[in-house]
Amino acid sequence: MDNMKSKYRKALIVLLFAALLTGCNQNFPEEEETTVEIELNNNRSNEVEIHLSDSDIRVDGKEVSKDSGKSVYVANDIIYYEDGKDFTYGEGETDDAHSKEDALAHNVLHITKPGTYRISGKLSKGQLAVDLGEDAKDNPESVVTLVLDGVELTCEVAPAVIFYNVYECGNDDLDQASKDVDTSKAGANVVIADGTTNTINGSYVARIYEPDSVVLNEDKTEVTDADKLHKYDGAFYSRMSMNVNGGDENSGVLNIHAANEGLDSEMHLTINGGNINIDSGNDGINTNEDGISVTTINGGNLTITVNGKTGEGDGIDSNGWLVINGGVVKAAACSDSADAGIDSDMGIHILGGTVMASGHMLDRIEDGGQTYAVFHFTQKQNGAEEILLKDKDGTSLMEYTPQNAYSMLIYSSGELSEGTYSLWSDKKQLEGQNGGMMGGFGKPEMDAEGMTPPEKDENMQPPEGMEPPEGMELPEGGQQPEGMEPPEGVERPERMEPSEGMELPEGVKPPDARNQLSDNQNVQSSSVDFQMKNGANMFTGIKYAE
Repeated sequence: MDNMKSKYRKALIVLLFAALLTGCNQNFPEEEETTVEIELNNNRSNEVEIHLSDSDIRVDGKEVSKDSGKSVYVANDIIYYEDGKDFTYGEGETDDAHSKEDALAHNVLHITKPGTYRISGKLSKGQLAVDLGEDAKDNPESVVTLVLDGVELTCEVAPAVIFYNVYECGNDDLDQASKDVDTSKAGANVVIADGTTNTINGSYVARIYEPDSVVLNEDKTEVTDADKLHKYDGAFYSRMSMNVNGGDENSGVLNIHAANEGLDSEMHLTINGGNINIDSGNDGINTNEDGISVTTINGGNLTITVNGKTGEGDGIDSNGWLVINGGVVKAAACSDSADAGIDSDMGIHILGGTVMASGHMLDRIEDGGQTYAVFHFTQKQNGAEEILLKDKDGTSLMEYTPQNAYSMLIYSSGELSEGTYSLWSDKKQLEGQNGGMMGGFGKPEMDAEGMTPPEKDENMQPPEGMEPPEGMELPEGGQQPEGMEPPEGVERPERMEPSEGMELPEGVKPPDARNQLSDNQNVQSSSVDFQMKNGANMFTGIKYAE
């Protein structure tokens, strides 16, 4: 037994951070250091090696089987949004549909058994699909690890990589939802092998209805209700919770080029390492179970650019929580929509790492985490110009070149602390107002540490064209500070429609999308020096110094 053990090598990714650890279905006590070990089996003899090719896909050196009873087989059975269908088929538009000819040109490589699969080679029209069966969701042994070892995969009609059915370590009980989850036992795992470059070019599948569930109106002219049969928005997609890991040296690269969204999970997504570059038509990263999903970043280097081909898109968008414990995150939202570099419905927690995010909207960043600064510009800024944040000694802490136009910039780092800083763009110094509060039209939550409820002003009026919801009062300072209007050319995406009976100015998010600040709430005169405090910092009216 000892001799056999000597043949194996295990790479241990040790995730060590204090107080808060995000993952699947386990809450960890505060003020207790927690270590989680995720074992990545590097024993090549235990792996199934798959080499992709347009002419000859091989599994462990042999030609791939076409027998669906095998653990790995190939077929021309890709799931896609068919063209020529009427409105009872699904919600897709003409641009979302594909011909049968285009679909059949794609080879689907199916993985049906648990295990570790090392993927290499190139497939110009194909898909990698993992499906261990409907019972896999509740089976802790239904775990698949994909080791990306120099793979180039392109799919023009659907996600290029998709996990359909594997073990789900979390649950969808809204009452138990929390930002503190543990995905170490998740059934969907990806390892970016050291020293390799991997490229995934993927599309998506618009919502397709379950045929027997479609309910029409009296005139039979529109669908009033229908269950979802298929809907897969991302180029790299998982229906279950997923982990993405780097190798021992964290030197592997994963490039994702997405027609719609980039890296998606319907439940939780945890990124522990790797160098991940995402160029997407819509959200770069999305976890989409409302009020439940947690996007966790513990390490790695992420660079996300939303190219705007769909007209909108956040850099990172979580329908639950976004928790950043480590790594480097650079995220640029769409140039022309009211979207954010980092976005979360339930709250953003920056507890470590380095974050540089740009866009035209600010979502709530929770108190109690790492110091961060928000810079809001008076005008829409062109991308591709380097932004520098320098301390009083002239040392640059932040060096960031947003690739998209933006009007709001977020920076957080363990190196950022109380003191005096200056901001530079295109080698020119910028000035702005120290402090300020993000304009919002809902009551700020007053239980955050250090937050003092503002006094009510009976004469306070909302901006022209907007009335607050019935029963909702505007706090003092509820009007937007100078420079907080959406820049010209920024449009509100469809997902930001106000609730019934409430009209919002273009580019303004609903009440829950607000930022909480602790101490920097008094707007001061413009200055080229920015006085940073520990915690939350908002600087408005940013422009070139005269």
